Amino acid sequence: MTDDRAPQATNQTALLDGPSDDVVETTDCASNEPTSFAEAIEQVGAGSLLGYRLQQQAILSDFGLFALQCRDNEALLAKAAEMAADGMQTSLCKVLEYRAEQHDLIFRAGVGWRAGVIGKVSLAADDKSPAGFAYQNGTPVISNHLEGEERFRTPKIMVEHGVRRAINVLISTTAGPWGVLEVDSPSAGQFEAADIAFLQGFANLLGVAMDRQEGERRLAEAIDYQKVLVREASHRVKNSLTMLSSILHLQSRSNPLPEVSSALNEASGHVIAIARTHDQLWRQDTGRIEIPALIKDLCASLSTQLATVTLECSADDISLHADQAVAVGLLLTELVTNAAKYAYGDAGGRVVVTAKAQDSAIVVTVRDFGKGLPEAFDLTSRSSTSLGMQLIRTLVRSLDGVIEAGSDGGAWFAITFPAKPAHG
Repeated sequence: MTDDRAPQATNQTALLDGPSDDVVETTDCASNEPTSFAEAIEQVGAGSLLGYRLQQQAILSDFGLFALQCRDNEALLAKAAEMAADGMQTSLCKVLEYRAEQHDLIFRAGVGWRAGVIGKVSLAADDKSPAGFAYQNGTPVISNHLEGEERFRTPKIMVEHGVRRAINVLISTTAGPWGVLEVDSPSAGQFEAADIAFLQGFANLLGVAMDRQEGERRLAEAIDYQKVLVREASHRVKNSLTMLSSILHLQSRSNPLPEVSSALNEASGHVIAIARTHDQLWRQDTGRIEIPALIKDLCASLSTQLATVTLECSADDISLHADQAVAVGLLLTELVTNAAKYAYGDAGGRVVVTAKAQDSAIVVTVRDFGKGLPEAFDLTSRSSTSLGMQLIRTLVRSLDGVIEAGSDGGAWFAITFPAKPAHG
């Protein structure tokens, strides 16, 4: 018997060794055999010894599910104390953690104890107390008559709460012994070997759950550290590319050949576009880039490089997958630079950049209000020797997109490409 409220039995072995099919086998609706713990307990009677053991198994099952889902260690320990007490039909239970420096076992969680005990009171961890013996030897301890116990001393806190009997089992994790799970009762009665099986199983589940939580904590720390490294690397790449762009720009200005100067200046613009995209990547830190922020940043950069162009930029509140961002940045840089070179001449003019959501696609448009496209302009011609047009076609293909162009009060280019989902 486990408690003066627990069921009595004259033939415990016969009750416990009955066929398990009565409990776990699933049957059809016409059968009288139970299909759940609740039905099994009701059938044998909650007040019987078998019903009592079935209740313990049901509690173990429920705690296992809770432990699998719980992410908070304090909540896990508190629930363990509550459910272990329920399983032993008593009002007192405590979870004790061993502290090496103090060589004691501190109350980490519990039920039934007065205020100010949890997290404050500790027990000596030597083998002269029931909990200390269980921790030191890794052996379950039953003390059914603490008032007359000669093997162990009774801790003061247990005397204050009128504890008459106790059962202690070790809590272990992969790191080694962690602490002790103890159930106490102020009533007369007997804790039995079957109670050890229940409580040790409970402690084993608790140890596994704590291992899982520790593993998840370390994994989260590792992921956070990797994010820091990625942000730092991306920031350094951005700085290096910015420096390279500046060097190309300086060489462009100092080169006496106009065609070389122009090529170097275009290369500088491409490099700075990539640098700006990397800047957005590490700032947003989501694996995606918000298009409004990217376009605003690129337009600000292009405005400083292209003094004759007035840029007007707008974008819907949509985001790009990270691997699309560089291609979009380079496309915008190339198309805006072309508009500055060919649409207006030295007088300059207005260029409008937009990005809009269209069903499951994104449409990026660059429009000027200048002289328009040449009559012989063929966007799809692969015979074009223009490096700029070859680059544009290559970038569009990398986006799995299509590009259209036309003249309507100026030249316009529209690139349509699929929006990658957040998990893509």
